[in-house]
Amino acid sequence: MISNKFNLLFILIIVSLFFTECKNEKEKKTLLFVGSFTDKKPGKGIYVYDFDDNSGKTELKSVVSDYRNTSFLKLSSNGKYLYSVVDSQMKKNGRVAAFKVDAVDAKIELLNIRDCGGLNPAHLEIDSSGSYLINSNYSDGSLSMFKINSDGSLAENSQVMQFKDSSIIKSRQKSSHIHSASFSPDEKYVFAHDLGADKIRRFNVLVENTSASLQNQKEIKTKLGSGPRHFSFHPNGNFGYLVNELSGKINAYSYTNGNLEFIADYPSYLQKQEIYRTADIHISPDGKFLYASNRGPKEDSISIFSINKTNGTLSLVNHQSTGGEHPRNFAIHPSGKFLIVANMFSNAIVIFRRDETTGKLTKLANKISVRNPSSIQIRTY
Repeated sequence: MISNKFNLLFILIIVSLFFTECKNEKEKKTLLFVGSFTDKKPGKGIYVYDFDDNSGKTELKSVVSDYRNTSFLKLSSNGKYLYSVVDSQMKKNGRVAAFKVDAVDAKIELLNIRDCGGLNPAHLEIDSSGSYLINSNYSDGSLSMFKINSDGSLAENSQVMQFKDSSIIKSRQKSSHIHSASFSPDEKYVFAHDLGADKIRRFNVLVENTSASLQNQKEIKTKLGSGPRHFSFHPNGNFGYLVNELSGKINAYSYTNGNLEFIADYPSYLQKQEIYRTADIHISPDGKFLYASNRGPKEDSISIFSINKTNGTLSLVNHQSTGGEHPRNFAIHPSGKFLIVANMFSNAIVIFRRDETTGKLTKLANKISVRNPSSIQIRTY
């Protein structure tokens, strides 16, 4: 009798655990956030979609329409807050907006907006603790730093640094243009990528009490005419990869204790171009493959490379057409199963299924129509 009761209780526990697990799986949802240019006037700029993790299909849930040129987005590492540049590519100082994410209803709520201390904010980076935000201003070549408050809002910028430099391509490199910045894997350093000067600028992150600042600049030179744009560290923390807009090449580096050592560079385009416009770069969650986007004029593509995890070298796998024009930005689904591309000039976001074994991409039929899409963030909640 006791044995039968025990067996029944055991079965009930197993069934309960099964349904609890199913419920938890069912409650998971993935949100896709899209930032865009709004023709320098208030308009539909930030879109929030439900993303189906099985089919790759999307459903628009909410839109933010009150701000100008919300052209670059960045989620905090915990996904609770979304940050956007505001007033990019305008003649006045740009701004940075902080939003709280409501994952249940798939919408965002403004917390506050701060002056970014420079012209044309182009990129945002956040440390893993969600304590500090780094903003890169392209047009006047400056970098600003913000403390993030406990509620996700931004304090006023605590540091603004402007750089005056140049390089050999006079049409694009008459002055410094900070296009992005990256925290090192150990977050003891920040690397700022200066398209106008052909330099990576390294800074120590100095934390004192509840504030932090960037100090002790060191310059890492790239090949003249390269045009450093975006950077991605490998998940293992041993390597970093720089996409160069003006040369159309990807630089591979080894990384140790704040030092980047050049390994090799690799053409990102399949075809030779008169003008190169390589844009974005990301590494698959498993660290096996690297992807970079190439914007015309003859080729709008994603270049795919396999990564040697031992020495950091790259091997070309394939070039995939993006199915549109001017792939300014793209993102990889947290699971690694999808890659989503913002084709800015064709007003469309194209979704690819990603083969996790080969790294290759297969274009799906479903795409999203958005005016001037320029930035993508995606997260599973």
